[in-house]
Amino acid sequence: MNKLALPLSLIAIAASILSFFYLNSSSELVYVDVNKLLDGYQRTKIVKAQFEEKAKTLNANVDSLMVDWQNEIKSYEKERSTMSKKELELKQQLLGNKQQQINNYQQAIQKQIQEEDKKSTQTVINDINDYIKEYGKKHKYKIIFGASGGGNIMYADEVTDLTQEVLKGLNAEFQGK
Repeated sequence: MNKLALPLSLIAIAASILSFFYLNSSSELVYVDVNKLLDGYQRTKIVKAQFEEKAKTLNANVDSLMVDWQNEIKSYEKERSTMSKKELELKQQLLGNKQQQINNYQQAIQKQIQEEDKKSTQTVINDINDYIKEYGKKHKYKIIFGASGGGNIMYADEVTDLTQEVLKGLNAEFQGK
């Protein structure tokens, strides 16, 4: 019996080691670093540049209105001494109304900029999610987690990190479009 126990135990140990390496090398649970994907994806840079250009234009419109309003105030200050009480009240009311309109316009522009930013970011995220979904199906992964540094994945072996591989494929697909 002792002669049979030693070979059986060696076979069991070898099988355990082989199954351990096989299971680790073909992990079905992997992850990607979402922040690295967003930063490294070429479309992100393009969309961000387009957004910043649009925001710059919208803010320039507000700045232009503010400069006009400030010039009107300077003009008012110079002419003030020659105006009647009624004219002063009317001019002050007009300047106050114009300031309120500019403030309202500025708030509307800021809201529009925020919505545009959200929309452009969501477009990029949708691209990444669609690519990862297809990537996961193609490589037969059961789950691909998204780590964002917020604590949803506290530790993972680097072997299970697909970020660079996915980023390379994502950028190649984008360049092909």
